Amino acid sequence: MAATPALAALTRAGVPRQVVKFGQDPREQSFGVEAVKALGSAGVAPEQIYKTLVIAVSDGLAVAVVPAAARLSLKAAAAALGVPKASMAVPALVQRTAGYVVGAVSPFGQRKRLLTVVDSSALGSGCSAAPVAAVGMSRWSRGT
Repeated sequence: MAATPALAALTRAGVPRQVVKFGQDPREQSFGVEAVKALGSAGVAPEQIYKTLVIAVSDGLAVAVVPAAARLSLKAAAAALGVPKASMAVPALVQRTAGYVVGAVSPFGQRKRLLTVVDSSALGSGCSAAPVAAVGMSRWSRGT
């Protein structure tokens, strides 16, 4: 059995992946920066590492997948979702809805399916990384 709902979803879909585990430094303000450092030491290029953010929109929650080192433009995410505005979701609501704690949200295996937008830089990249647990990232690929 997979260790997380994300890994279970990837297994069911037949998506190859490699789990890279690392500790979380409580002094670090950005999980994305920490992931880039940890996965970089495992041989993953920074431009292949993405983070999953849950945002609040007028009709509930949505997901944005962006480069780990980037800042999400809430205005651009809202435009891509066709809504007037977006804001970062309240962590407790994220956990109840997606089933993950903030800092470990995966675009895969969420409790409730949320509308998801993905940064265009991920298209055709062949390999990306998404958080699947508080102590790790999962490298996944499709058709590389």
